[in-house]
Amino acid sequence: MSLPTAASTQDLGRRLAGLLRAGDLLLLTGDLGAGKTTLTQGLAEGLGVRGPITSPTFVIARVHPSLVGGPRLVHVDAYRLSGALDFDDLDLDATVDESVTVVEWGHGVAELLSEDYLELELTGETTRTARLTGHGQRWAGPDVLAAVRDLAGPTRGMG
Repeated sequence: MSLPTAASTQDLGRRLAGLLRAGDLLLLTGDLGAGKTTLTQGLAEGLGVRGPITSPTFVIARVHPSLVGGPRLVHVDAYRLSGALDFDDLDLDATVDESVTVVEWGHGVAELLSEDYLELELTGETTRTARLTGHGQRWAGPDVLAAVRDLAGPTRGMG
């Protein structure tokens, strides 16, 4: 799907938040500057968690508690991690079941947290393109797949 503005990227995050529940893992992959944190800002708004949402590049992980009685948001940036052992040291598996966990740059390491995850690839810096791919039983059912496809809206196609 095409995301021509930062606002449209945040809007996708808000709509995606409606599908997420405690225990869900979302991997954000793609180009540098393609909007991973911008999308997470929309997710946070849709989930009703405390902000502000900024890139966790140097702190590696931030926890944002819910303001509305929902799951907290764990926002991770794996860019500076050297591999699976560094990722494992974050001890995210202790909180993954009761949180929505979003991992930027997590491809290749974050999949260790769950066999069920949604991967969202963002490409482009000016006009972004998003592609959603579900993995595991959580994202395989026809109702969930239809809901993910509906995120593109009636006039935008999934890319």
